[in-house]
This record gives sequence, C-alpha cells and structure tokens, in this order.
Amino acid sequence: METLDVAVVGGGPCGSFTALNLGRRGVTVAVFEEHGEIGVPSHCAGHLSINGLKHLGLYPLPAKIVENTFRGAAFHSPTGREFRVHFSSPVTCVVNRVLFDKFIAEMAEKAGARYFLDSRAESLIVENGFVKGVSVRQNGASKSLLARIVVDAEGISSRLLRQAGLPSLDRSRLVNGVEAEVEGVKNVESDTVDVFLGKSYAPGFFMWLMPLRDGKAKVGLATKTGNPIELLQNLMSRHPIASKKLGKSKILRTTSHPVTLGGPVSRAYRDGFLAVGDVASQVKPTTGGGVIWGLTCSRIAAEVAVQALRQNDFSSFLCEYQKRCDKTLGFDTRVMVRMRKTLDALSDKQVDDALGFCARIGLSKTLERVDDIDFQGRSILRALGSARMLTALLYFFYLYFSANP
Repeated sequence: METLDVAVVGGGPCGSFTALNLGRRGVTVAVFEEHGEIGVPSHCAGHLSINGLKHLGLYPLPAKIVENTFRGAAFHSPTGREFRVHFSSPVTCVVNRVLFDKFIAEMAEKAGARYFLDSRAESLIVENGFVKGVSVRQNGASKSLLARIVVDAEGISSRLLRQAGLPSLDRSRLVNGVEAEVEGVKNVESDTVDVFLGKSYAPGFFMWLMPLRDGKAKVGLATKTGNPIELLQNLMSRHPIASKKLGKSKILRTTSHPVTLGGPVSRAYRDGFLAVGDVASQVKPTTGGGVIWGLTCSRIAAEVAVQALRQNDFSSFLCEYQKRCDKTLGFDTRVMVRMRKTLDALSDKQVDDALGFCARIGLSKTLERVDDIDFQGRSILRALGSARMLTALLYFFYLYFSANP
C-alpha cells in the first residue's frame, strides 16, 4: 500500500492551499473531497480583504473570480442611524466562491497535488496513539490510505477532529447563517458594503449587503436565536434603510451554514495530525470571516509539515504548528472575542447611540488609516495614538460594563 507524505481531508480553500504549499515543496500530497465538484456547494459570501490576499500571494485574482471591490462600509442601527467609513482605494472584494475554490485547487494540482472527488473520509487510522492515515469511502467502497501526516480541513463538522481526541470548537459560540443572492436592489452604492446591526433584526450577529456589478447583490444574516431566513426577510422588508434597498428585490437562491465565533481551538494538532480552517475555528470572532485566517494557518501547516518530513518527526515537532498559529492569531483573537462580547451585550438603543457617537467624534477619519482589517487587535493597537480611537474605546468600555454590571 502506498504511503503518502500528506493526506488532506477537504478540498475547500484551506485544504487546497495547504496542498498547494506542500506540492510546491515537492511533497507527495493527495486531497480527498467528499463532493463531486470543488467549491460546490458554496456556503460563504466570499467577502475578502485585498491586503490579506496579497500577503498570501493570491492577489490580483483572475478577473472572472472577482465580482466587485469595495472602498467602504456603512453601518446601520435598528432605527436607521448610520456610521460610514470610506477608504481612498479598494480594501475588500467579493469573489465567486466556487471559482475561487477551483482556482486554488487548480494551482495545487499544477504543483503536483492529486485530487480525489466523491471521496468521503470516514475515520482516522490510529496506531499506538499516532494518526497513520484515513479510511476513505470511494465509489461505494471503503479503502485505507496511509499517510505520514493527515491534515484535517473538513470544515465545521469536526468529525475527524473529535476522532483525534482534540477539543472541538465552542458550540455555544456558534451562530446560524443564511446567504442569498438577490436581484432588483435599489439605492445602493456599488463600492460600499452595508452592515445592519441590532438584536431586533439579527440577535448575536448582523446582516450584510454587498452589491455586485451586474445589478444583483449578495445579502446575508447570521443569528444566535431564531430562524435566519425569516429574520433576513423581516429585515429586508421592515428595516428603515434596508427596506428601501431590498424591499422589492427577489431572492434568487439561498444557502444556510453555521458560523463559529469562539476563536481558534486550544489545540489543533496531535501525533501525525494537523487541523486547519473552520474545523479548528480559525475564524474572526467579530465578522465570522474565516478564509484569510484559515489560509494563513494552512500555509503555516504546510511549512511545519515539510520540516517534520525532513526531520522524520511526526510527533513532538508538530506542536510547532500550534505555537506559530497562536503567535499569529493569539493577540487578535483575544481582542476580537472581547469586541464580539461587547457587541452582543449592547441593546438596540445602545447600538443606535454608539453609531451616533462614532459619527460625532469623527472616528471614520481614524479608521480610514487602518491598513489591516483581518488582524483587528493589532490595528486598534496601532491606532491608539489617535484621540478619536481612545475616546471610542473608552465609550465602548462604558457601554459594556453598564450592560454587564
């Protein structure tokens, strides 16, 4: 039986980016994807930071993948109060997630990775405490595949992570999301993302609207409680601002998905095993965006795996992956978890007051100089020299502690 250097479970962007970085270094790697087509079904709106993609070597993207770019954002309270931030150049883009996933997978294949579709990883092969491979079901038959390292990029289901005996993501910090494509939107600015806040519309998260270049838009909502589709429809028809933009629009398609907001799991490795992406909860706790963080950790996983293969050490050395991920994400995770808890604690009136306060003190002038929206803790730290930022932070501390006496 052939023994692979690395077996990757999951052909999403994190699995494929791991395989790409391994293949470029001459590692024998195979990717096992349970669906019959890469990128399908899509569960993500595909709103990504341009700076984050550049750091990963993925920007500029092919034109057919990018559906629009954005220079700013408008934040709306439940009563319609607004706070805006506008940048001098595009800072984010929205991508076609199916094409984006295929783009990374095609690069990985060109680098030597082998892909096996309709191949569901059923269980890990574990011997004497070491993960030695995976049992995969292909064409109705199960087969055992040996690998020196198994990379788990299965997504939020976390089946293999639990089999590995590792702590899974914090289920209490999950929100349920829905993403839709709509047509017939009105009164939208093509270069601006709209964000709608408030417990009365999206308890525990928010709703977003991203215009596309063809007159359509991507909209979505996630919630801690209630039915996300019903809440989305309610916001589209009743919110004082959203209803003017979406009240007469038609929903073309919807997809539902959970989003993890608890921050990365405490341990994402064991002997012969690494976990990357959503399965390891490598997701921003503030916005629920996981692509850039997941790809960042995927590259780290590939680098550590290459070193482990060179040293023939698939045990103690793999802890280097955890150390590097913690160093990369740790500070920002702690700050962003606190930011998420603060936002969750605010009443609708406090959200309304907060947006008005941010507008009055001119906080947008400070935020427009922020150069990194993926690592928000570090961005806030760099902005502390601004009196506006310091004032805003003190104000939000006051709101948080008044809501949690």
